[in-house]
Amino acid sequence: MRSRNRKADRLKQTGGLNRHPERVRAPWFQGDGFFDPRDLVQVKYEMLRQVRIEGLEKTEAAALFGVSRPTLYQAEADFAREGLNGLIPKPRGPKGAHKLTADVMRFIERKLAGEDPPAARALAQQIKAELGLVIHPRSIERALARKKKR
Repeated sequence: MRSRNRKADRLKQTGGLNRHPERVRAPWFQGDGFFDPRDLVQVKYEMLRQVRIEGLEKTEAAALFGVSRPTLYQAEADFAREGLNGLIPKPRGPKGAHKLTADVMRFIERKLAGEDPPAARALAQQIKAELGLVIHPRSIERALARKKKR
């Protein structure tokens, strides 16, 4: 039991934990054997294998493995493009400080160049008041740290 929990912890940490293992109805995923319904990469790969090798209809495969048809099509495209690595879930959400554009960074630099440079919280309030953008103070701190490293 302990190793199954460690695996689940590791899958969750890497983003590979199937959030709905109970939806996987394939019989070979039901026991405590090789197939693990919590392992999203394994579920997707076996689903694609059933379609491609065993000739299972896509709608049946999606239902059997507890995913939507668009998820099956996306997995198929990802696998065709990248192989097994394509089935590894990608991090969700924004990919960087998308609100901190070059214009916003120039605004911040002008404010910091003054005699009494404001803290990140005050900068966030000034950005909201003058530019109409809501930016978390920690995002400003991280952007300045990245800029300092260069």
